[in-house]
Amino acid sequence: MAERVLAAEAAKAPDHFVRFTSAGVSAEESGHGMDRRAVASLRAPGYDGSGHTAHRITAAEAAEADLVIAMETQHVDRLRRILAADGYPAEAASVALLTDFDPSAEPGSPVPDPWYGGPEDFELTLAAIRRAVPGILAEVGSGG
Repeated sequence: MAERVLAAEAAKAPDHFVRFTSAGVSAEESGHGMDRRAVASLRAPGYDGSGHTAHRITAAEAAEADLVIAMETQHVDRLRRILAADGYPAEAASVALLTDFDPSAEPGSPVPDPWYGGPEDFELTLAAIRRAVPGILAEVGSGG
């Protein structure tokens, strides 16, 4: 969800030059499309949730990114293990929590995980993502 929101919002900036991608820290959803509840939550405010295919992030992908945004501290820890397993130092990737960019979020707090909930939980997740967008875009230099 975050990748779609960020890409759409960055594209509105006249000097848009940032590319966003989406990846997980596990392979369990690899090859699958986005959850239908996430697609529905994105569609309501005009974001496109189609065409997404999940994949597990690689150490090289993380190291090449200017910024890797994690949803919770467990994801940061798993990413660090992925880097180490391929011989990269932990500092090879610049990693932040999405909530680091949300001025209303408690420091270190996770983004609400909607997976086991209903549509309303996906709306809460989308709201958390949208609150962080201005800070992320300012950080990566694409408006904001």
